[in-house]
Amino acid sequence: MISSNATGFSHSSFILIGIPGLEAAHIWIAFPLCSIYIITLLGNTTILFIIKTEPSLHEPMYIFLSILAVIDLLLSTSTMPKMLMLLWFDRTEISFDACLIQMFLIHSLSAIESTILVAMAFDRFIAICHPLTHASILTIPVIAKVALMAIVRGVLFFAPFPLLIMRLPFCRNNVLSHSYCVHQDVMKLACADITPSIVYGLLAILLVMGVDSLLIFLSYVIILRTVLKLASRQERLKAFNTCVSHLCAVLTFYIPLIGLSVIHRFGNSLAPTAHNFMGNVYLLVPPALNPIVYGVKTKQIRRRALKIFQRRISMLSLV
Repeated sequence: MISSNATGFSHSSFILIGIPGLEAAHIWIAFPLCSIYIITLLGNTTILFIIKTEPSLHEPMYIFLSILAVIDLLLSTSTMPKMLMLLWFDRTEISFDACLIQMFLIHSLSAIESTILVAMAFDRFIAICHPLTHASILTIPVIAKVALMAIVRGVLFFAPFPLLIMRLPFCRNNVLSHSYCVHQDVMKLACADITPSIVYGLLAILLVMGVDSLLIFLSYVIILRTVLKLASRQERLKAFNTCVSHLCAVLTFYIPLIGLSVIHRFGNSLAPTAHNFMGNVYLLVPPALNPIVYGVKTKQIRRRALKIFQRRISMLSLV
């Protein structure tokens, strides 16, 4: 049990919830969620395999995509197994330490993904606005440094989250409003002043996700101006088409994130189902959709995926 220097006691565990009001259907709800998790695992591992084995995809955009796939795999795996245990076997309890670890993973991995999305926007900006210098700017060593910076940034900004929670006493309710642990949810259960946690939480979100979304927006403003100056309609469409997959990834990441942050801070009057739904969308949908979007929009990935699928079908038919 985590000790507390405040009056009362400090919880040794928290209680996770499934879908409020649909407890009787938890066992059935788990099946589509498990399907989403399987799609996430298969989709992202396929993306990684194709990028690794296809020489034509050893370019900055696809290297960043492979990093994004690794992050999505880690993010999903940090939450989904516990969520399925909750829904299938009613394993609602999570230890204090496990909750802090899960909280750190969710927030730091989300920050790393946000940074990689900015790097991918920069890649599109260089490729469209300065195509002649693209290969010389985004070299493999530069990409490695960007990836390392993304990891360091995510860890530095969000390591204080569990540290801030550890100093709080929890002497009342220990039931969370999600199927996993996030900072905004856990801190509300404390029976002490949570102002430092609120202030730092808002500051971290603004300095990471807020700044990143602004940089992505500015990148696409410049890209749009450059593309509109192209002479032919075909060239404009071709340039726009190279950005569609990344734009979809940005929207599927930031829209649920913004919605979840707004609900946590200003949606106290909303039903618990709304909090729970937005939380699940934020964690489950982007990792599952990203490989599908890139697979559909990228010819090399689509063709290689079809070859792999046809080869599996042929092998099964021979058995």
